Amino acid sequence: MSTRQDGAPSGAISSRDDLVQWIAAGEKPESAWRIGTEHEKFVFHTDTLGPVPYEGPRGIRALMQALIDRYQWEPIKEGDTMIALHCPQCEVQGRPTGTISLEPGGQFELSGAPVMSLHQTASETEEHLNEVLAVGEDLGIGFLGLGFSPKWTLDETPRMPKRRYAVMTRYMPQVGSRGLDMMYRTATIQVNLDFGSEADMVKKLRVSLALQPIATAIFAASPFTESKPNGFRSMRSEVWRDTDRNRTGMLPFVFEDGMGYERYVDYALGVPMYFVYRGGNYIDVAGASFRDFLAGKLQALPGELPTIDDWSDHLTTLFPEVRLKRFLEMRGADGGRWKRICALSAFWTGLLYDRAALDAAWDLVKDWTAEEREDLRNAVPKTALDTRFRQTTVQHLAGEALRIARGGLKRRGFVNLRSQDETIYLEPLEHLVKTGRTAADDLLERYNGPWNKNINHIFAEYAF
Repeated sequence: MSTRQDGAPSGAISSRDDLVQWIAAGEKPESAWRIGTEHEKFVFHTDTLGPVPYEGPRGIRALMQALIDRYQWEPIKEGDTMIALHCPQCEVQGRPTGTISLEPGGQFELSGAPVMSLHQTASETEEHLNEVLAVGEDLGIGFLGLGFSPKWTLDETPRMPKRRYAVMTRYMPQVGSRGLDMMYRTATIQVNLDFGSEADMVKKLRVSLALQPIATAIFAASPFTESKPNGFRSMRSEVWRDTDRNRTGMLPFVFEDGMGYERYVDYALGVPMYFVYRGGNYIDVAGASFRDFLAGKLQALPGELPTIDDWSDHLTTLFPEVRLKRFLEMRGADGGRWKRICALSAFWTGLLYDRAALDAAWDLVKDWTAEEREDLRNAVPKTALDTRFRQTTVQHLAGEALRIARGGLKRRGFVNLRSQDETIYLEPLEHLVKTGRTAADDLLERYNGPWNKNINHIFAEYAF
C-alpha cells in the first residue's frame, strides 16, 4: 500500500485492451531488470513501549519532519497533511532515491529505489536505517522488525490520516474478519522484480506463487498477539487468510492454459473497487465494479470513464500472494531486521533473475496441484518449516529453493568491493533452514525461557 510512484500517465481509457497494454508496457530487456525492496517497521516509544501516534512532539509527523530537516527529504502531502517523503536530490548525492510512506497503523515503510544489485539493496537499507535510527533516538522512538504487532490491541493502535485508509477501514469488516488487523497490525518485507515478456511473466508468476508459502515459512516472525503466543509462527500470513477473499490468495487460474496479461486483467476487473481519486479526494466506491467504470456506468461518477491512473490505483488494492502490475511483487514474508530484508530480495532475485535457476525452480513446482499449493499456503502460518508436503517437509523444499537461488546469484556475478558475490545475503536463511528454526521459534523459546513470559523484552532484542 505504498505511495504510487510508477509515473503512469493520466488520460481516459475506454477498452480492456488499454488495460492489457498498460501492464504489457512493463516488459524490459534483461539488462534493464532491477530489484525494488520494500520493508515496513513497527514504531514505538522507547520509554513506554507504546505505539507512536501521528501527531505530537514525538509522533510520526515529527519523525518525518526530522528526516526532512536533517537529511533533505521532501514531503508528499494530501492537502496540508504530510503522508510520505521523497528525495529528489538523493540520486545526485548518491543516496537512496525511494519513498518513505506510512501504513495504516503507523508502520514506517521504505519503498526502495529500483537497483541493479543486492549490494545496492544492502547499502540502501543500511543508509535508511541509519537515518531513521538517528532521528528516532533523538525523539525516543524505536523500530521493531516483526510480522505482527506483538503487544498492542487494535484499539490501542493509532490511525494514520491517509484518506484511502479511511475508505478501506469502512469496507474491510464487510468482507472478512481480519482486514483491520491486516491494515493496522501487520508488517512485511516485499521485493519487486521485472519480467522480459509475457511468457517470462507467466513463468515467474507461477514459480513465485507456488514457492510463496515456502518464503512465508522461512520468514515466519509473528508468534505473538497482545503479549501472548498466538499459536502461529506467522500470524501476519494467517490474518491474510480472512481479509478479503475476492482480492487475496494463490490465484489458481495463473496455472491454467491461456494465462497471460489478458487473463490477469479479467481477474482484476472482477475484484471490487475501493475508491476513485479525484481532485485530491478519495471518492468511496467500495464494492463497485471497474467493468462498470470502464463502460461509464459507475454510480458515483455517472458518464465518466476511468484513467490509467485509476487502473494503476485499482491494481494496488489487489492483495494476492504475488501481485502483477508493471512488475511482480513478492508478498509472502513477515517483517524482519536488516539481514532478513536483504535476504528476501536475495532469495527471489536468485530464483527469478537467472534463466537456469528459473527453469530449475519451475521443475521443482510444476507438478504441484492447485489443491497442494492451497494446502501449503493454509498450513505454513502455523507449522512453518515443519509443514508436511507429500513425502517430505517444507524445510526440505526450502533447502532446495535456497540451493537453486544460490546458483542463480552466483551466475549473476555481481560482486562488492570485497569481491563477495550476492550469495552472502542468503547466508542467514541457509543457517535457519539447516537448523529448522525460524525467527518465530527463537522468539517463543526466549518468551518461555529468559524473558519469563514478559513480551516487553522483544522491544530490545528485536528492535533495529
